[in-house]
Amino acid sequence: MNKFEKLVEKSKKQWDNINNSKTPIIYLGTASCGKAAGADEVKEAILATLKKHKLFARLIEVGCIGTCYLEPLMDISAFGNPRISYGNVDAEWAKKIIEKYLLEKDYHNLKLLGYFGKNNFLDDVPRFFDQPMLKLQVRIVLKNCGFIDPESIEHYLANDGYQGLKNALEMSPEDVIKEVIESGIRGRGGAGFPTGKKWKFCRDTKSKIKYLICNADEGDPGAFMNRSLLEGDPHSVLEGILIAAYAIGASEGYIYIRAEYPLAIQRLKKAVKQMKKYNLLGNNILDSDFSFEIKFKEGAGAFVCGEETALIASIEGKRGMPRTRPPFPAISGLQGKPTTINNVETLGTIPHILRNGSSWFKQFGVENNYGTKTFSLVGKIRRTGLIEVPLGTSLRKIIFDIGGGTLKPFKAVQTGGPSGGCIPEELLNTPVTYESLAAAGSIMGSGGLIVMDKDTCVVDVARYFLDFCQKESCGKCTPCRVGTRHMVELLEKICRGEGEIEDLTKLESLANIVRATSLCGLGQTAPNPVLTTLRYFRPEYVEHIEHLYCPAVVCRALIEYIVIPEKCTGCQRCVSVCPTGAITGPRSEPHNLDASKCIKCRACYEVCRFDAIAGNAIIIKSREEK
Repeated sequence: MNKFEKLVEKSKKQWDNINNSKTPIIYLGTASCGKAAGADEVKEAILATLKKHKLFARLIEVGCIGTCYLEPLMDISAFGNPRISYGNVDAEWAKKIIEKYLLEKDYHNLKLLGYFGKNNFLDDVPRFFDQPMLKLQVRIVLKNCGFIDPESIEHYLANDGYQGLKNALEMSPEDVIKEVIESGIRGRGGAGFPTGKKWKFCRDTKSKIKYLICNADEGDPGAFMNRSLLEGDPHSVLEGILIAAYAIGASEGYIYIRAEYPLAIQRLKKAVKQMKKYNLLGNNILDSDFSFEIKFKEGAGAFVCGEETALIASIEGKRGMPRTRPPFPAISGLQGKPTTINNVETLGTIPHILRNGSSWFKQFGVENNYGTKTFSLVGKIRRTGLIEVPLGTSLRKIIFDIGGGTLKPFKAVQTGGPSGGCIPEELLNTPVTYESLAAAGSIMGSGGLIVMDKDTCVVDVARYFLDFCQKESCGKCTPCRVGTRHMVELLEKICRGEGEIEDLTKLESLANIVRATSLCGLGQTAPNPVLTTLRYFRPEYVEHIEHLYCPAVVCRALIEYIVIPEKCTGCQRCVSVCPTGAITGPRSEPHNLDASKCIKCRACYEVCRFDAIAGNAIIIKSREEK
């Protein structure tokens, strides 16, 4: 038995001792979503309560299991019972749960979500993974998230960690690439280029120095797939980096990660130190001829640096701007040397392929779109969070079966982040594949899904995302720098009620020019929100222009808020949130709204539970009066 095998055996024994111990175990989700919901306060309450009652329990901090809408999540395993889970826990509830369970052995507290395991433990409570949001998921990349301590390499090793690397080192680099090509995995960063082919191009390029770069520059608004994986299971990505580096012949690599991810950076750096301690990084890894070092480069938050050549320029200390291709990075990349760039999720998937084989991987997904894909499910959706589903799953199943649908009537879903397209309800049966989304005018992107309901104005959405892309443009090429600015100006003009029908023709013309002639993917995909909303929601644009009416009651220049007396109960919720005192009236009587004081902040509209606040269109009879 070699050193690595001994280390794995030791880690598995430790893991078994933890899970089979009579000592109670408390699991607490402390990824960014958990912390944002108050997990740090819950942790303090747990420790204080244990100390107060002189209770001994092991506290394990884990990553995000995906159900972000239930954070903070707190699980307990004690008295030989399966691990049970409580959701939306605050400090006071954490205290009561511990006292009830560990002192009184009563686990039927409020917010008991479910339990983990196969046995029928509770008749009136489902298994955790039988919940609607989780039941239809297939967890490969997220397998360890929420179950292991992300800061413990022993936990990762005990759950088959680094077995994929071990298998790879027993193969030739060419055979590793062949296995990855056979698996059919495509890049999870957006473009969907076959990963194995990308590796082969770099492997076949002759050079003494080659580089492997992990692209962790996740900049899409509403996207957190990469961050969650890095915070919940950093070793899976690091193992993928080592396998990729071995396959292409690289001896040095970079993790390019945005500085706004402090927890992910902290856990990655700790994981790298652990790897060096156990000969999983550095010289002669696992006693092989393979040596590799990892460096970190923290990005300043430039969205364009998600593009490969702009990312390379940033690592080199230059301004993050893309360059023309060819040559592609696989031929001439970092410092002019052959370079492979893979995104976080791609690298996090690779160990599973090398551990279980390409045939195993291809059982998930559909032809030419094999495996699973993670998505951040956000917006006007009942169950927000991080999900993982087989490629080919329909948008309808994701939004309504997994996400629970919308509270108000569904309107559209944007896939692929700010450069994605808005897909309407009639296309919700579209399977999530690279080709199907492209045919609908959108993209897979890195995996952001933003759900919209009837209160979303598609003109305003197009303006918002195009404005984001315009501000994030590096300015190197004229179509992107100038074209997107003119498109934003046209959209702002329409939102102000100053648009003309001819503006829609101008918008489409500019969008097609920018898409066809921009230098990099940012400019080439920036028009997608405009083109898809014009394609599927053109009448809403016409309403803004011809009738000066915003159906979603969003565009301030086109609306005037009013109170509908017959619906108003006088609950005073709107009075309490109005920042200017524009709404007045005694309790239990219909209120009044002074339009001269209203700043159209929408707060009253959002808080009213009785639909008593309406956005009345400002009717102007003719263009001359306007």
